[in-house]
Amino acid sequence: MRIGRRWGLATGEIRKTLLLVVAAVAIVVPGVYGVLGQRSTGTVAQAPLFTAIDLTPSGFTDAHAWGIYGGQQVGDGGGPASAKHALLWRGSAASVIDLNPSGFVESEAHGICGGQQVGFGSGPATGGSDHALLWSGSAASVGDLHPRGFDSSKIQSTSGSQQVGAGAGPATGSTEHPLLWRDGAANVVDLYPPGFIRYSGATGVSDGQQVGFGILPTSGPYENMHALLWRGSVASVADLHPRGFILSLAWGVSGGQQVGYGVQTIAGGLVGGSHALLWRGSANSMVDLTPSGGGSSVAFGTNGEEQVGRVGGRAVLWRGSAASVVNLHAFLPPGFLFSTAMAIDSNGDIVGYAHRSDPENSHAFLWRRSAPRPSTTGERGPTRC
Repeated sequence: MRIGRRWGLATGEIRKTLLLVVAAVAIVVPGVYGVLGQRSTGTVAQAPLFTAIDLTPSGFTDAHAWGIYGGQQVGDGGGPASAKHALLWRGSAASVIDLNPSGFVESEAHGICGGQQVGFGSGPATGGSDHALLWSGSAASVGDLHPRGFDSSKIQSTSGSQQVGAGAGPATGSTEHPLLWRDGAANVVDLYPPGFIRYSGATGVSDGQQVGFGILPTSGPYENMHALLWRGSVASVADLHPRGFILSLAWGVSGGQQVGYGVQTIAGGLVGGSHALLWRGSANSMVDLTPSGGGSSVAFGTNGEEQVGRVGGRAVLWRGSAASVVNLHAFLPPGFLFSTAMAIDSNGDIVGYAHRSDPENSHAFLWRRSAPRPSTTGERGPTRC
């Protein structure tokens, strides 16, 4: 359920398509921050909703947090003279554990559930290609989940018993296919849906559901990318693409909710801004989370009741509707211009990243909730990844 500037598993061609969304999301819309700020800190008598904690380790100049579960956070970071390393935190910068395995030059951790962390890495140990990786809290615990018949593979998310991502190689005709792992590298399900062309990927997994995207043939000027939902098999695929959008992508899933974003055209056939979207299992269930006057938005994570992402280049939280938006950026230390919220756990704690003027010098952040998360059901649900 996690993604950001690098787009994790995407190939170069998919990145080109998604740059359309990235550029739109970065648009700063006058007035939107004032609107969001009205819902961010409450009255004088109220304590702040969140405390923002900078997770960037000492000596690192660029770091991101992609996933959160049970008081732990995962992401990656690097320095001026070092490649990107997968990182694990326990709530503070000082608690960081470097997960980069021996024989690897570079690695990233994007998902976490229970005692496992997932991502990918490359180096002499892999012949320079990306391999899907699973850790259990330390660099030495790493397991290589790279499947046979593939040149490269990456894991984006985990639910503990399942992991999802993508891979490419002779087994896929060298195009990127969405993959579902069950119990290691020997049990991998190719989720590539019939009728789709070229690249597709799985980005999130929870409660036996997997989400991602695929590209259909098109005669138009834009990639015909559709948000997809699976339930463990190719045959189970459901197309979440909503009417009126030229492309869509699902990124996070939990508690029967799926989140992502879509892009529309505006007058004259020009590309409009992206819209954060929430689904509940079907295209017709789609809810547009973009606040009125808020400009471009994206949603990356959900815990089944709340959703996180960004609006106009700043991290936000929703509770199922556009009007419920809360400005998470307001809780950051002064000086940060842009931010993104990537994932939220069952306690309502959130991770993401922020940067000042240079996006190559991002800081990983944890937004820790200062009070118990309200529940729309009246009861705290089960802990989900």
